[in-house]
Amino acid sequence: MNLLSFSTLLPLAGETLRAPRRTFARLMELPVGREALWQALLLVVVLSILLAEATNLLLFAAETDGPAGPGFAAPFIFGAIQFVVLLSTVFLIDGVGRKFGGTGDLRGALLAVTWLQFIMVCLQVVQSVVILLVPSLGALVVTAGLVLFLVLLTCFVAELHGFSSLGRVFGMILFVLVGVGLALSLIATLAGVTVSR
Repeated sequence: MNLLSFSTLLPLAGETLRAPRRTFARLMELPVGREALWQALLLVVVLSILLAEATNLLLFAAETDGPAGPGFAAPFIFGAIQFVVLLSTVFLIDGVGRKFGGTGDLRGALLAVTWLQFIMVCLQVVQSVVILLVPSLGALVVTAGLVLFLVLLTCFVAELHGFSSLGRVFGMILFVLVGVGLALSLIATLAGVTVSR
């Protein structure tokens, strides 16, 4: 099976929504090395940034009746930040999962984050279309995307590390998210970063 073929990726994305754990178990059996997965992760980040920028430009043009839009500096910065966040997520899934008795490895964690990001890019396409056509539904589709992200992340981590309780995995994810948020807040405070009002 060619993992990078869209004729394979799109049906797998649909199967992921119907049976997340079973589909991810199939993905883990594919002979895809770490190097290919790192490249795939970088690719989906680039796709996500390009799609977000295209959507922003279309919204800007629709609001101003012109083709002009923001510069190219912000997308590159946002892309770098997004990649660092995803990279950190890979190591957190691997390290925290094994600390709690999980049986997964770094390759599996990398696969989980990469595949999850691909699913989010597919969802981003739907969200962009909805926001452009029916802006009033924007908040709803964003909320639905967040819920789907948490559900899939929980299922992938559980399957990767062999955990049977999805509730405990979800609780562990929330605990890590809160911990990371507090740590970032502390770092920002020590660095003298303040939120403008």
